[in-house]
Amino acid sequence: MSTNTSENHRKPSFIALTPLIVFLCCYLLASLVLGDFYKVPITVAFLVSSVYAVATTQGLSLEQRITQFSKGAGNKNIMLMLWIFILAGAFASSAKGMGAVDATVNATLHLLPESLLLPGLFLAACFISLSVGTSVGTIVALTPVAVGIADQTNCNLAMITGIVVGGAFFGDNLSFISDTTIVATQTLGCKMSDKFKANIKIALPAAIAALAYYIYAGQQTHTPGDLPETEWLKVAPYLAVLGTAIAGVNVMIVLSIGIVLTGIVGIFSGAYDFFGWLSHMGNGILGMSELIIVTLLAGGMLELIRYNGGIDYIVQGLCKRVRSERGGKLTIAALVILSDLCTANNTVAIVAIGPIAKQLTEKYGIDKRQAASLLDTFSCFAQGLIPYGAQLLMAAGLAQIAPNSIVAYMYYPMLLGVVALISACLKKKRV
Repeated sequence: MSTNTSENHRKPSFIALTPLIVFLCCYLLASLVLGDFYKVPITVAFLVSSVYAVATTQGLSLEQRITQFSKGAGNKNIMLMLWIFILAGAFASSAKGMGAVDATVNATLHLLPESLLLPGLFLAACFISLSVGTSVGTIVALTPVAVGIADQTNCNLAMITGIVVGGAFFGDNLSFISDTTIVATQTLGCKMSDKFKANIKIALPAAIAALAYYIYAGQQTHTPGDLPETEWLKVAPYLAVLGTAIAGVNVMIVLSIGIVLTGIVGIFSGAYDFFGWLSHMGNGILGMSELIIVTLLAGGMLELIRYNGGIDYIVQGLCKRVRSERGGKLTIAALVILSDLCTANNTVAIVAIGPIAKQLTEKYGIDKRQAASLLDTFSCFAQGLIPYGAQLLMAAGLAQIAPNSIVAYMYYPMLLGVVALISACLKKKRV
């Protein structure tokens, strides 16, 4: 996020972090105490914490505080996400309306043995995200299919959604065209191929462990015996979306192609007429309204946390305790995790912490390739476990479940964090 000269003079402050604490208390803590994650709407929790953030910002008039909040809400990364949410809603609803989701689910159930449905979904998410370099695009493409499979097989919807989101982070962490990979390597000054070699030693063991569990859990999965015949024409929009995504086409173009194809196939097959297609698109966009509101409120609140010195407070508190190479690596991990918690965007977290990570690598002799790997890996770990991150919000919106209900099933990011922590604690070893 952009800064100006006056913003850079803000002193590090713990008070700046309290809006995040207010949100966590309103949403997560209250939900745990009440035993129901639907009791406190996430929109209300963000509204309360956003009002608190505006109220506690010092040295600005009310109008200036709201302007600063609006800068965060209107950040270019936020607006790009909103465009994706709108197109994803239109595609998901129009695809469902013309039967594309049901047809794709039937095709999947016909082609894959029931015991391989869960590992198959995970591998598909890993492969697509590795190809396209974006977790959000992968989630948009696969979540509706995962929801359909859950309906047909009586699988836990939150778990099967978590499988897709977890696999999506695999490629987001490793892909050469992922924005996190590009930012981490450019900041630390190393080649992407070298970072990949260091990264694969962390990501692959975590992925293999997650896959092994899904193979085991998949033995309990049973498909209905009377599956209808697959209508391959209705599968075409999803095949086109997956194909263009794997080819590396921009996610917004991918979704636009999918929307047009659902209209053509839906009208041709008699699923709906032209105005029915428009109606489904409109309903899909409206269905994303909560997600859009949450994203705007989160962007504004997190900008005020940054503006008021919250991230600087975290950086200052951790860096002064570093004494060794191992301490430097663990500090990089802690900084990017905390930065991600405060920004809800792993790319922005890497941008914010990257220069500090570079200083730590030079001061304590940390291999810059390993530092870039840790920076990217721990940002993905954190992003995979926050219910207000774009990935979980998108998946929850498409699956129509609470985002934090998915967190408990994010096995791959959890395993990724464990393996990365072990790697950070190991003694210096050149890659």
